[in-house]
Amino acid sequence: MELKYSQQIGAALHLSLKQISNILDLHNEGSTIPFIARYRKEATGNLDEVVIGNVIDQIKYFNELEKRKETIVKTIEEAGKMTPELKKRIEDCINATELEDIYLPYKPKRKTKATVAIEKGLEPLAKLLFEQGSLNPEEEAAKYINENVKDLAEALQGARDIMAEWIAENEKARNIIRKLFTEDGALSSRVLTSKKDETDAQKYRDYFEFKEPLAQSPSHRILAIRRGEKEGFLVMDINIEKEKAVEELKRNFITSSGAASQQVSMAMEDSFSRLLKSSIETEFRMASKTKADEEAIRVFAENLRQLLLASPLGHKKVMAIDPGFRTGCKTVCLDEQGNFLKYTTIFPHAPQNDWSGATQTIKELVAKYDIEAIGYGNGTASKETDQLVRNIDFGRPVSVFMVNESGASIYSASEVAREEFPDEDLTVRGAISIGRRLLDPLSELVKIDAKSIGVGQYQHDVNQNRLKEALDQVVESCVNFVGVDLNTASKHLLTYVSGLSGTVAKNIVEYRAQHGGFKSRDELKKVAMLGPKAFEQCAGFLRVQDAKNPLDNSAVHPESYHVVEAMAAKVNSSVPELIQNAEVRKQIKAKDFVSETIGQFTIEDILKELEKPGRDPRSAIEEFRFADGVSTMDDLKPGMKIPGIVTNITNFGAFVDVGVKQDGLVHISHLANRFISDPNEAVKLNQKVTVTVLEVDASRKRIALSLKEGGEKPEAGSLPVGQVGKKSEARGTKSLHGNQKLIIKKTEQLNPFQAKLMELKKNFKE
Repeated sequence: MELKYSQQIGAALHLSLKQISNILDLHNEGSTIPFIARYRKEATGNLDEVVIGNVIDQIKYFNELEKRKETIVKTIEEAGKMTPELKKRIEDCINATELEDIYLPYKPKRKTKATVAIEKGLEPLAKLLFEQGSLNPEEEAAKYINENVKDLAEALQGARDIMAEWIAENEKARNIIRKLFTEDGALSSRVLTSKKDETDAQKYRDYFEFKEPLAQSPSHRILAIRRGEKEGFLVMDINIEKEKAVEELKRNFITSSGAASQQVSMAMEDSFSRLLKSSIETEFRMASKTKADEEAIRVFAENLRQLLLASPLGHKKVMAIDPGFRTGCKTVCLDEQGNFLKYTTIFPHAPQNDWSGATQTIKELVAKYDIEAIGYGNGTASKETDQLVRNIDFGRPVSVFMVNESGASIYSASEVAREEFPDEDLTVRGAISIGRRLLDPLSELVKIDAKSIGVGQYQHDVNQNRLKEALDQVVESCVNFVGVDLNTASKHLLTYVSGLSGTVAKNIVEYRAQHGGFKSRDELKKVAMLGPKAFEQCAGFLRVQDAKNPLDNSAVHPESYHVVEAMAAKVNSSVPELIQNAEVRKQIKAKDFVSETIGQFTIEDILKELEKPGRDPRSAIEEFRFADGVSTMDDLKPGMKIPGIVTNITNFGAFVDVGVKQDGLVHISHLANRFISDPNEAVKLNQKVTVTVLEVDASRKRIALSLKEGGEKPEAGSLPVGQVGKKSEARGTKSLHGNQKLIIKKTEQLNPFQAKLMELKKNFKE
């Protein structure tokens, strides 16, 4: 994209033209967002991934706008209606909604009442009336009675139909109605009488007779009502007061009080009721849906970020158990690298109840494979399995962890799993996945479609392409933030490394198998199809443990190795000694190494990395245990304080697993003793919390919890459809990375995926 829109992008994001230009150049050269953010800080002014991603989205937006302009110009020119003034307006337009308004009068139409009237020759009459002069409408209309127009009524009606369409296509009129929708639009829903008593309709009963200002409607409520409408239970409307709208139109378009003006006034009422209202309502339905989608996607992306950056157990020998009752508990043993060693099935729970046999088997496997930790899935029979393993005396410490198993069944049936374990069945693959998630959640979860992990809200209702794009960006950002072991990473993990395609990732794995692993980063250049650009993009994010050059196991990019060598020489040291000796590093002054090609940001990053090269930025894993004696909803009583673990976060609150096979909801009003607008201010996925039970509704499978002392129950209607009383589809994990920022889009900035409402508001402010 040429830089003609740089000023608009800079103004929207509060950036300089140089920053915009540099990001555009880097993007066009094939640089990824993680690479630009980490290794080109001087070019961007140390912008984080969020802002860089927003700049790129703005570029995409204006590219699409340019393409649309080309189509519009071509269509108008082919119709012979283009003028120099019109063309300039189109070229200067920077707003998609305004562009469509400019185009609307020239847009090819299907047959309408207005086009029929024009075919009857009534357009001159409409023009006369629209001028609102001192004429007699009936006398003028009489001149148009012919074989096509039978009487005065038909002539005047035809003229009004034409005027109604003119008004509906008038930019000023459309903006008047948009302004009213923006300021006064009301979202309402009602139940279809014929469906009211159906069982499936009851989950929408909060919305059977519902109304609130559209501007105040949260994402989950809009998506819930739309889902109810899609399923055929609800009717959704966005309305404004007709009288106020028509009066506002008349105030702007009626210029006299004569008979002609009365005809225009009648046309105006018809235009609003028949054309304008439905057209602008459609815009706002789409805009509110887009805005709701963005909020839901933001929540999902933030949850996914926390889940992917969950604490890893690290290189430990583990036993993984996929709990079950009738079919038993599938049990596997894995080595430190996650390699599969052993599989068996134990039957400690009903109906077999072979507790002693299961205990003996576990003890034998722990001893034989020197197991250091046991992880069990958090699904069916999870609490019973927790009690089983914790009651075993192994004669030495063996840690026990609950593992999020959401999506494990999808993985076990996938092509990826079949490729990894062609000789094992689904149950074995699922148990292996649980064990590997314990070792390193990120490495295992990248094998699953992010949408299947289930830590969002209304994920199936939002724009699926936008959701996939946002989640893929989060996965890419997390993988590159943590870094990847070049000699152990799977093909699927390597695919998310900056600059690596699926084909190149496969070639890396094949090269590794043929040559016994990589000895250095530089050896990557020997991999088929991995050219100089790909090497530049990926090298800094790949780690080679035990390499001859210790910098190969750090986040220092190879292009900066010479800087570290210069630092070592400056203090009469070697690079290894520089890394190992903090006192030596203290002698280094960053300003001494700043040059035209290496800036202050890069030097500071290098010095920080030398302090702890190759260190995993994720924190250590913690054990967790549910309350004893609490296993079903019947065991919960209002006022009880019990431990729980945060399993899902939405914009209306957080779901917490308290060990009763049904997650409870901590409404946003009960997350803290202070006002918060975002649940992430108070809790993180997989956070260990102590909650107070507020209410238990066994019939509706609802548990209301609180993280603060006292307080009333959540307001009626605040518990969203499809979320309340639902077993959380996934258990998340704690945020482990401090203030690391990832690709979470902000709805207040212009791009094709963000709410048109913001565009509309901007028009009226101007």
